[in-house]
Amino acid sequence: MESPGIRVQLCGRVAIDLGGRRVEHSLPGRQGRLLFVYLAIHRLRAVTRDELAEAVWPDGPPTAWDSALNALLSKLRRLLGDDLVPARGDPRLVLPTAAWVDLEAARDAVHRAESAVALEDWPRAWGAAQVTMFTARRGFLPGDDVTWAEEIRRQLAELYLRALEAYALAALGLGGPELATAERAGRELVTTAPFHERGHRLLMRVLVARGNDAEALRRYEELRRLLRDELGISPSAATQELHTAILRGTGPPIEPL
Repeated sequence: MESPGIRVQLCGRVAIDLGGRRVEHSLPGRQGRLLFVYLAIHRLRAVTRDELAEAVWPDGPPTAWDSALNALLSKLRRLLGDDLVPARGDPRLVLPTAAWVDLEAARDAVHRAESAVALEDWPRAWGAAQVTMFTARRGFLPGDDVTWAEEIRRQLAELYLRALEAYALAALGLGGPELATAERAGRELVTTAPFHERGHRLLMRVLVARGNDAEALRRYEELRRLLRDELGISPSAATQELHTAILRGTGPPIEPL
């Protein structure tokens, strides 16, 4: 039987599974956790020691930071092994090709979800979108106020919105009982990103599919007022076209992702 591979969870609570053996509890404190996470995020590029010191000690590295960094790397190497944390060259984390990293899996899954939506493969889009959503919801280094984590959090937020939109479209495409799911996802989308017109259009389409044209038209009016009052603009041509189609009862136009 093939042994399980390496699995790394960076979002939410950090977890390291080495072939079925959990080792994250042995990371050398907060600095050890930040060291591992930073190396994991940037495992495909070179990381300088100065850069790593700033990441590990966000409030400023200690006076003898070079020695302190060496000590942390040595502890991480003893925990993970020389193959994963080589002793020579710049600090780096070397994972085997088959290793699974949740943040990378989330990025890949949202691409698969959007491709499936484009092909109208609704079951595949529905499943792939959830992979990204579940990962993004966990957040990144919760409770750790480190500047470099903000970019990852911004990326996670964007991934979540893309996945949520794909999820709502997939549920709309599946129809039937999933229309209620599509409406919940659509409402979350417009609440999370109120100026994202595509989200409003998606929700309008879902409401029409559920036989609630009046609510879809009210959603348009709310968007129109929001854009006018906050940005001084009118809804886009695509949104106005959808509004007209609902008024005429001709059915919402299909919109590619």
